[in-house]
Amino acid sequence: MAGLDRASAVPVPTEITLHQQTRRLELAFDDGQRFVFSCEFLRVLTPSAEARGHGPGQETLQVGKRAVSILRIEPVGQYAVRLVFSDGHDSGIYSWDLLYNFGRHQDTLWQSYLDLLAAAGASRDAA
Repeated sequence: MAGLDRASAVPVPTEITLHQQTRRLELAFDDGQRFVFSCEFLRVLTPSAEARGHGPGQETLQVGKRAVSILRIEPVGQYAVRLVFSDGHDSGIYSWDLLYNFGRHQDTLWQSYLDLLAAAGASRDAA
């Protein structure tokens, strides 16, 4: 990050805590922000190309993920983590910037997901 002043740098987590029983991932960032995500939220909003596609209109709606949990958190360099989910999904790389933005816009992102699910007649529960 040479050349960047701290004000323009991406906030970095100082704590990452997986709460297995409640299926929640908690992150505290170096700017004082703290966010708590459900495993389901992180799974359905995976940044992986498998779910997001390679361009607009190629997204695959993630359904039936209410009971998913995170099995492992693997560091990816100094900028991200790979989350390994109980449904076998493990190809999403969650950068600090992405996780921070997820936290800042969590309510809107979640409502958009629920709206897409409803429009598709799909369920958060596994078939």
